[in-house]
Amino acid sequence: MSKTQSHIRAQSKAAGKEGKQEVSLSRNRRLDAVTKSGSRATEIERSGNPKLLEKAAQRLGDRRSSQKVLQVPQSDMGLATAAMRKKEVHGTVKNMSGTKRRSV
Repeated sequence: MSKTQSHIRAQSKAAGKEGKQEVSLSRNRRLDAVTKSGSRATEIERSGNPKLLEKAAQRLGDRRSSQKVLQVPQSDMGLATAAMRKKEVHGTVKNMSGTKRRSV
C-alpha cells in the first residue's frame, strides 16, 4: 500500500533536515523516522486500528533511542496511549500537528 502525501510530509518533518526516513529494523521491518543523532525515533500510524497501533508501538520499543514518539490523529490518542502501555514502551504520543502530547 502506498503512502499518502501527508504521511510522507510527517515523516520528513519528524526526521529533520539531516535525519533518516524508513530506518531498517530486524525481521524486515522499518521505522518511519530517526533524527540525525539517533536520539529520537518516530513512528506515524494514521489508521486508528488498535492492532496496527500495537505493532507501531512494538517497532518503537525495538529501537534503542532515548526518545520514542508515536504520532497519531488526535482522535486516536487514547488508543495509542493504551497500545504503548500494553507493549510496555515508554515515550510520547502526540497528535499529527504536534499541539497535544501525552507521556507514557
